[in-house]
Parts: sequence; C-alpha cells; structure tokens
Amino acid sequence: MNLVTHTNYKNQDGNIYCCLRNKVVELNQQQEEQFCQGCKMFGGKVGGGQGVNCLWEDLRNVSNPHIVHDPIREFNKNQTRYITSDFLITLSSTAYL
Repeated sequence: MNLVTHTNYKNQDGNIYCCLRNKVVELNQQQEEQFCQGCKMFGGKVGGGQGVNCLWEDLRNVSNPHIVHDPIREFNKNQTRYITSDFLITLSSTAYL
C-alpha cells in the first residue's frame, strides 16, 4: 500500500478533516501547534494557510493526491472500514486458540 497525499483545504467555516484525531477540526494556530506539528502524517501547509497536506496509507481507491474540499464528507467516508483477505485469514486462524 502506498502513501497518499491528502490535500485538505479549509471549508467556509475554516474546518478540515484530521485523520490523526479522526474528526473535523478548525484549522487554527492551536490545531497546528498541538496536533499538526507533531503528527507523523503532516506534510506541510497548503497555499499560505488554505489547508494542509497529510500523508497516510489510504485503503480507499482515491487519487494521489487526494483533494478534499468537504471535511464532513471526508470524515464520513473514512468511517467505513475495509476488511482484507489477510485480516480474515488472521481472524480465522485465531478462532481456535
């Protein structure tokens, strides 16, 4: 699985989807200092504070870069969990322990 650049632009309320916190947050100085700066997924600011780039392995079939303008929609789409065949094999092998 490859790292995908998620370009998260602020919406009209100044909010973005934050994968680290798995929620929609206001992209302000507090968010940047307390969360973005120490986050291993942080890939830098976008266009003078219009948003942020985040890099993480995305199981969804998305473009790279994945451009996000609607943080609520992005949050909702990230709540779906994908089960892979590797997970099912692991699950079935531990069922008899």
